[in-house]
Amino acid sequence: MFGDISGMMGKLQEAQQKVEETKKRLDTVLIDEAVAGDNVKVTVTANREVKAITVDESLLEDKEELEDYLILALNKALKRAGEINEQELAVAAKSGMPNIPGMDMFK
Repeated sequence: MFGDISGMMGKLQEAQQKVEETKKRLDTVLIDEAVAGDNVKVTVTANREVKAITVDESLLEDKEELEDYLILALNKALKRAGEINEQELAVAAKSGMPNIPGMDMFK
């Protein structure tokens, strides 16, 4: 009914390995976002890890404004990182999926 079970298990292991390799690679993909005329810049990885935050000194006097800009920049960067992460992991998982009846949603 399912064909070669050991072959399918091997394919699943390959898919899992591809996903893990993709996760490691996504640690090296950097996403930069800037707001407030480049006065606030953030860098995150595609795995959604914050790598750098740069704030222009002109914003240091207004704590509330700075917090708002940081939230805006981080949310923008994390959204882009999440989109890249999902796309890349979906491709990695799909490429190694065995042909299992009823699992067409991965094709």
